[in-house]
Amino acid sequence: MTTTLTPVKKRSALTKGQLPKWAPYLVLGIALILGAAFMALIGFNALGWGIVAAILFAIGLVGWSAAVEGSRRAKDKLATCLVVGAFLVALLPLVSVIWTVLVNGLPGLLDPGFLTTSMNGVTGAFDNKTVEEGAPVLGGIFHALIGTLLISLVATVISVPVGLLTAIYLVEYGNDRPLARAITFFVDVMTGIPSIVAGLFAAAFFFAVVGPGTKTGAVAAVALSVLMIPVVVRSSEEMLKIVPNELREAAYALGVRKWRTILKVVIPTAVSGIASGVTLAIARVIGETAPILVTAGFATSINYNVFSGWMASLPTFIYTQILNPTSPSNPDPSSQRAWGAALVLIILVMLLNLGARLIARMFAPKTGR
Repeated sequence: MTTTLTPVKKRSALTKGQLPKWAPYLVLGIALILGAAFMALIGFNALGWGIVAAILFAIGLVGWSAAVEGSRRAKDKLATCLVVGAFLVALLPLVSVIWTVLVNGLPGLLDPGFLTTSMNGVTGAFDNKTVEEGAPVLGGIFHALIGTLLISLVATVISVPVGLLTAIYLVEYGNDRPLARAITFFVDVMTGIPSIVAGLFAAAFFFAVVGPGTKTGAVAAVALSVLMIPVVVRSSEEMLKIVPNELREAAYALGVRKWRTILKVVIPTAVSGIASGVTLAIARVIGETAPILVTAGFATSINYNVFSGWMASLPTFIYTQILNPTSPSNPDPSSQRAWGAALVLIILVMLLNLGARLIARMFAPKTGR
């Protein structure tokens, strides 16, 4: 009868003095258990449990590493814990906002007619009936959605040519001239101005040109363009700067004029970055509330004409539904509409950011042969 002996695996010289791969998971499990026990003594809550568990995890992992691997590896693990912890702390508000808006906004978004009807004719009596009799919530955001899209479109039409031509001048013709330095300075100043100042500027401008009390979607678009132009200028300028000078020199060597070189060589090379920068600029202003309140007011009916009449938008719709509920005695339906509009606004911003990434990938210069 023969017996076989299973060889015992020994740690090699390369793995000797190192923590096993499962060490972080073991420390994490112990930290979660101890954190839950500690929070049960003082009053349990999820946030406190996470903080206590994170501290215990860092202490346990760094201490074990110092005992087995030495101070150098322990310091490395301490730095890793701090970096990961900082990332989670930065991610926590974003996750919290998205979760809160999803929980509160989905009931409103799933209501029939929420995206296809306006608030025209909806009064407090309808909201009272909804609360008292359990009737469906009437009224939607179609008028505000149309207003947001039209105002953003007009603002983009104004901002993109101005911003792109300014960036072309700064990169291709400026050559550190006094005018170029002055433009750069004012672009930096415009980047940091409060949005309400842009709204007041547009309102004052149309007050002087058209007359007092002018509130239209076009005025709001001008206010948003004041906020968009610096973003477009900065993003386009950086994209034009990274175009290799060899491409310009090759075109000049063939006798191509400078304006045609810019049009046919420089801009096509940088178009992916320019397009993504424009998309991000739209996402930056689409949720502005203060300038639209000052310049376009708020309305309950659908308005397709940006040059006539007050026009609603998603931010102002949310503001008015929360501040002035349709039924002050029963504000829950108005709150539901506001949360639903906030969810739609976040979805629009996310789609714009995804669109910027897709545009950058689609129009990126081909590197393969």
